[in-house]
Amino acid sequence: MSLAAKELLRCPVCAGGWRTSDGVGRSLVCSAGHRFDAARQGYINFLTGRGTRFRPDTAEMVAARERFLAAGHYAAVAAAVADAAAPALTDDGRIGAALDAGAGTGYYLAALLSRAPGARAVALDLSRHALGRAAKLAGTTAVVWDLWRPLPLPDGAVDAVLDVFAPRNFPEFARALRQDGVACVVTPQADHLAALRDVLPMLDVPPGKADDVERSAGAHFDRVEVRSVRFGLELDPEAAADLALMGPAGHHVTRADLLSRLPHGPLQAEGAVDVTVLRRR
Repeated sequence: MSLAAKELLRCPVCAGGWRTSDGVGRSLVCSAGHRFDAARQGYINFLTGRGTRFRPDTAEMVAARERFLAAGHYAAVAAAVADAAAPALTDDGRIGAALDAGAGTGYYLAALLSRAPGARAVALDLSRHALGRAAKLAGTTAVVWDLWRPLPLPDGAVDAVLDVFAPRNFPEFARALRQDGVACVVTPQADHLAALRDVLPMLDVPPGKADDVERSAGAHFDRVEVRSVRFGLELDPEAAADLALMGPAGHHVTRADLLSRLPHGPLQAEGAVDVTVLRRR
């Protein structure tokens, strides 16, 4: 596990800073004595005793996501996110800091950190199963947290925020960012994976998501640019099932049910997302 980024966090109970880690570095203890112990998998749960009304991704959903992403199907998205956010971590010779809000397994964060050696990061997600993977990233502290609550970071703690297909708490993103820091937000375009929606239980995407991001962020951010990323996909039935299971449908369907709906041959589709780059005022 890594507490290398503990200075980017604050106590979720009292907002205090941390004492020196106890024992072999598996605990965070704040100045008021609130203690949080890391799980064996390396993440820390700040929601202990508080809970959340939202459903975290299950172990099966996370395993599906890990297989799908490891196969490189969304590599173009990861590269675009890293291209957009890396300058905020490396400009002026700084060793920067990042927040991945809704980090999942840390796939997109890993792409960013590969462009910024020595940078530190906080990975926030509801799923402990996902954060067990993200906790393995160098310089990263992985924390179970609900993004709709005040984020457990001090003001101006990070240089970049990643939000990839995740809830967008722009007031808190702005508070956690330094002035002129950037937020990189990934949203699907209306035709993202459209060819798969007839055979897979996937949500329709309303048009204008990037415009919605700009409107929602407008009180705190200026839009720098919107990068359109389009890429082809060829998925065998197992990969197509992983794609469905790694999203919200994973709470409601089984792999066997999905495979029974799918043709035996490969499925063709096009991915289409927007990477909106916002600068904090």
